[in-house]
Amino acid sequence: MPEPHILPSVNLMRAFGLEPDPWQLHILEARPNRLLLNCSRQAGKSTNVAMLALGEAVLFPKSLVLMLSRSLRQSTELFRGVSDFFFQKRSPMVRRKCGHELQLSNESRIISLPCSADTIRGFGKVNVLIIDEAARVPDDLYRTVRPMLAVSGGRLLCLSTPYGKRGFFYEAWARGGPEWMRVEVPASQIPRIKPEFLEEERRNLGEAWFRQEYCCSFESLEGLVYPDFAKFVTGPFLPAAFRGDGRKVGGIDFGFRNPFAAVWGVVDRDDVLWLTGEHYERYRPLSYHADKLPRPVRWYADPSGAGEISELKRAGFAISAGNNALRQGIAAVTARLQSGRLKVLPGACPNLLAEAQLYRYSDDATDKRAETPVDDNNHALAALRYLVTKLDAGRNVRTGPAETAEEKARKREERERQKQREWLSVRNEELRRRIF
Repeated sequence: MPEPHILPSVNLMRAFGLEPDPWQLHILEARPNRLLLNCSRQAGKSTNVAMLALGEAVLFPKSLVLMLSRSLRQSTELFRGVSDFFFQKRSPMVRRKCGHELQLSNESRIISLPCSADTIRGFGKVNVLIIDEAARVPDDLYRTVRPMLAVSGGRLLCLSTPYGKRGFFYEAWARGGPEWMRVEVPASQIPRIKPEFLEEERRNLGEAWFRQEYCCSFESLEGLVYPDFAKFVTGPFLPAAFRGDGRKVGGIDFGFRNPFAAVWGVVDRDDVLWLTGEHYERYRPLSYHADKLPRPVRWYADPSGAGEISELKRAGFAISAGNNALRQGIAAVTARLQSGRLKVLPGACPNLLAEAQLYRYSDDATDKRAETPVDDNNHALAALRYLVTKLDAGRNVRTGPAETAEEKARKREERERQKQREWLSVRNEELRRRIF
């Protein structure tokens, strides 16, 4: 096998009249086995993808280079970029070009496809797997394509601009192991992008979106249903008002492929719901989940799971169907958050907090369901919604802060004084005595 130092990727790029930026040169020469490229918009990411693909296909005969993009349009554009470089030089290595596949005379193939399970499942023994705009590729498809590298021991190269604190690209960047080579390329390192343009973009896009598009920052998604949810995580101890004698309540969202999600906690005497635990797991039977749920708790569950509710009742759980009205449930949870009557103990509900950073409304202005959140990242949140909607059934929406114990006591005393004043009033007939 040829040595890495004679890789043609850099020479190919220069032959096409392009001088690689330092970060491009670093990646082309390093040939990382696992790469995360966190890159600004318009940094030259697609050009780097093309050079990576061409260099591997030229140097290693019978190679299969598979490039995946989020959509058909993007995969078409990516493939055009790769094939156009070869056709510019009328390379004799091109044996055949068809659809989204380029075949070379050394029997190597470069294939560019959209991320669809129907189009990619048949591939195996992939030598280089390139995922473009990886932050926007669904996690399920990422898990589908990784086994394609099992036999070949191939390379996995993920390139993207950030798209919120979500998905496999963010998880690998933030918490992945040492096998990943991480390269960050903000717009400030791209000489072709002028500072004046960046300043204009900052003014027009807003700070958060600008940082994400041009500064490689993983920002929280815009349009979140509960944008300030994380603020309601409290300190490590319950308040003095709670002594363990509150009502124990919980919510459940049933699932198998989607996670079975349950959250639970205690309603204290000030009507604050303290969430103290969660259970969140896929591909397990109901009997497994039942062993993980605490007792005694009053449970409110997904009303579509009538069979599961019956099974849990027979197992001795105090459980009934929750309310599945989506907007009403969101409003009820929001009311508790805004009034300070919903708290989460640190470390108690990590999946609930993770979902709250992702659960959002559609960012498509033409979406007819703009008032309905995207049906994803909402399983623990659904469990919370079933719980809160039932807990607050029949109440008016509260917008002010919750009453403290002192305020409640003061109101009780005022009511007692009012009753005494009414008793002593001259209008109280019971105080009068007939003389004759």
